[in-house]
Amino acid sequence: MDIAVADQLPAECISRIISLTTPRDACMSSTVCPIFKSAADSDSVWEKFLPSDYEQIITNLVSDSSLNTSLSKKDLYFHLCHNPIIINKSAMSFSLEKESGKRCYMAAARALCIAWGIHQSIGN
Repeated sequence: MDIAVADQLPAECISRIISLTTPRDACMSSTVCPIFKSAADSDSVWEKFLPSDYEQIITNLVSDSSLNTSLSKKDLYFHLCHNPIIINKSAMSFSLEKESGKRCYMAAARALCIAWGIHQSIGN
């Protein structure tokens, strides 16, 4: 009888292992077999890839406050990768970098303060 190693490990163990990798690796591992796909798609894996304060960021949104409850953690991750959200009273946007999960902030041009516009001695 030929028993695969994946069949011998509990799904929670596989999920834990996958959560220690990267979002890209998690997506690739989901193609290995149905057990890996189930583990790689679990909320416990994708919650590790989300920022630790993602709930606070989402609850501060006015328009998409249902994001936290309506999407799986994997869908939420990819939503934040593909759809930057406006934060800090429209002064910045927030998103996630797709492959690594790193935070990306973009400042609005109107929120910037140019030093030489304030101090006449700078730039002369």
